[in-house]
Amino acid sequence: MESRLRQTLDADRESYLRPLLELIAIDTQVLGHGIDGGREAQGQVYIEKLLRSLGADVRRLPMTEEAVAEAIALWGEGNAGHVYDGRWNVLGRFGGRGGPSLLFDGHVDTMPPGERADWSFDPHGAHVRDGRVWGLGANDMKGGLMAALMAPRLVREAGFPLPGDVTVLSVVDEEGGGNGTLGALMEGVTADGAVVCEPTSLAVTGAHMGFLFFRVDVTGRALHSGSKWLGVNAIEKAMLLIEALQDLEHRWLMEFRHPLLPPPTINVGVIEGGTAGSTVPDRCTFKLCLHYLPSMERDKVVADVEEAIRLRSRGDAWLAENPPRTAIYQEGRPFEMDLSHPFVETVRGCVEAATQKTVVVNGSPAGNDARLLRNIGKMPTVIVGPGPLANCHRPDEWLPLEEYFQSIVAYAMLILEWGGRKK
Repeated sequence: MESRLRQTLDADRESYLRPLLELIAIDTQVLGHGIDGGREAQGQVYIEKLLRSLGADVRRLPMTEEAVAEAIALWGEGNAGHVYDGRWNVLGRFGGRGGPSLLFDGHVDTMPPGERADWSFDPHGAHVRDGRVWGLGANDMKGGLMAALMAPRLVREAGFPLPGDVTVLSVVDEEGGGNGTLGALMEGVTADGAVVCEPTSLAVTGAHMGFLFFRVDVTGRALHSGSKWLGVNAIEKAMLLIEALQDLEHRWLMEFRHPLLPPPTINVGVIEGGTAGSTVPDRCTFKLCLHYLPSMERDKVVADVEEAIRLRSRGDAWLAENPPRTAIYQEGRPFEMDLSHPFVETVRGCVEAATQKTVVVNGSPAGNDARLLRNIGKMPTVIVGPGPLANCHRPDEWLPLEEYFQSIVAYAMLILEWGGRKK
């Protein structure tokens, strides 16, 4: 089976690569982590046309703020306040012969490219060089998404019938916290097994961290810096709170362990405050992202952060009277899959056959939509796709070309192996 699939692919590699380059060339960036919308529409139209040309039944699944609000109420998942004008999910279904069904989940949105000067080429100038596919989204994660689109085609062109239904789901707003896949689940999308095609360097990933984004607003008292002692420096007060969060992180590092995942972390990624060097700043805002383990209760994590800030504030005369304000503006729960589940073993075997290598089973520090498919959709779920995690969200993004082709073969084998099992 593997050799027949590989030979079919090798006979016409260019036609399996061209759609990936065409998709990378389309700007599908998310705006403001989805709060300001996104430019996915043209990419989704391209995917719809491609799916139809491959013989799939194609549906558009709408995205609405109402559905996200309902999901938050039901499951505590979802990120409110996003703009969905011109944004929708695309579902392509290939009908099989009644065997176990399979869902491939991938996101079409990318992060913005950032400063053009940081790139040595046009971010949307997709090209192949030195055994790599270059371009914004090549690695995260148009490579994995396109490999999933090409896998049913490879099965058909190799002369195999589909034993079970195969669904390819192209979602928007993943970079905004996963609302796209959440919206698809609200529409009833399900399968007997699910693969999230995020970049894992073709390791089989069975767990990922949960994440929480906090905003902390601190006030002070402004005046000329020549009389600094009469004012209150909001930046310095914010530094006290950041130190308290560092202490909390150190405690977590000592307390929590996981066999597949790193310890929990707190990263202060943004700090803004003040107007001039000669003015004592009367405001400071900092934003942080923390990652936590599946064994850590989400509400307890939130309580720990709020308590660390509250205790440090009580020890400062100004902050005790003028407490900082905290708010969560994006989050996602952890994911963990039983590694002894037959689906995990089937995926691992298919990837090993496609790569001719022993496949690592690991965990990911970065959260993704696997948590939604497993925790809410109750589907056996793994994360496996081409490209290294380290290539995400960075200039001069690239994807190993050979891993892209190996992913197509691995996904095609999974279609045949999983769909061929007894229900």
